[in-house]
Amino acid sequence: MSGVHIGVVGAGLIGRKHIDVLRSGNREFMLAGVADPSPVAREEAQRLGYPCFETVALLLDEAKPDGVIVAVPNQLHVAMGLACVEQGIPIILEKPVAPTVEEAMKLVTAAEAADVPTLVGHHRRHNPIIQRAVAAIGDGAIGKVVTATALWLAHKPKGYHDLAWRREPGGGPVLINAIHDIDCLRMLCGDIETVQASASNAVRGLAVEDTAAAVLTFKNGALGTLIVSDTVSSPWSWECTSGENPAFPKLSEDCILVGGTRGALAVPTLDVRWQIEGEESWQLPLTQQRLPIVPEDPYVAQMHHFADVIRGKAKPVLSARDGTVTLASTLAISLSAETGRQVHVDAVLRDGGF
Repeated sequence: MSGVHIGVVGAGLIGRKHIDVLRSGNREFMLAGVADPSPVAREEAQRLGYPCFETVALLLDEAKPDGVIVAVPNQLHVAMGLACVEQGIPIILEKPVAPTVEEAMKLVTAAEAADVPTLVGHHRRHNPIIQRAVAAIGDGAIGKVVTATALWLAHKPKGYHDLAWRREPGGGPVLINAIHDIDCLRMLCGDIETVQASASNAVRGLAVEDTAAAVLTFKNGALGTLIVSDTVSSPWSWECTSGENPAFPKLSEDCILVGGTRGALAVPTLDVRWQIEGEESWQLPLTQQRLPIVPEDPYVAQMHHFADVIRGKAKPVLSARDGTVTLASTLAISLSAETGRQVHVDAVLRDGGF
């Protein structure tokens, strides 16, 4: 089986991660080339020995990739994605699909009309931790899901906000970080029906929020909370608890808690506690177990999945259409915080042309 050739548009932080995976020597996939106009990207490509093109058009025309990963700033996602779709090339779009539902739907509509597969880069869907948690809940390990709590509390370093787009609406922790937790909650608890939220910029005073809190009502009747802040020094974030990224300290804490009628599950430790017998009661002891997994780099697993999608052997785990639901659920937080009103996710999707 010959490996598929995959291009990367954008050689920033996440783009370089994809480049490293594609250059790892795996036989199923390899780097076709990179599109990025910056001198730094060109120098890096020259040093490491792979082609770098100034535009996505040159990448598509000269490297002729079998698939493309779009890892540029959010406002450029649709334009770059449409350039690939027009040539029938499958894509991974780094989250979010677009800054708005309306823009996302332009890409969704074009890709579906052309029958071009699209994936959204919510890489946690490929992490064995989340996959095991979803399976345990689906198997009834904690009974009917009643509640969920997600925390993303971290302190972004000095210099992070030097880029102008990170100081403007859409560049804050809601759309950059909480969107991943929203996607996880959708996997664990089902789709979100309504959101009631508040946001604050009290620490940095920028035009974008630095903290937000939301109450979530799921379509199955479960209730959840989400708190996100990039000004809090704490151990309660996916980066610090999952061990997924070696750039962050690994701490034995949890950042998602799911409660059910028969037990509870903590993520990412996968500490599950449940009641074995008798009617549910707080007076009965709970059995405890940590669910075993085989660790795997989710970015590598995602690339294997993308290769299978390109070959026609698999359907996207998260298509651009489904990724737009995650986007709408996240945008509902900002909309509710702005208006002070409860927001229905389906209304966000409908008003955006979904």
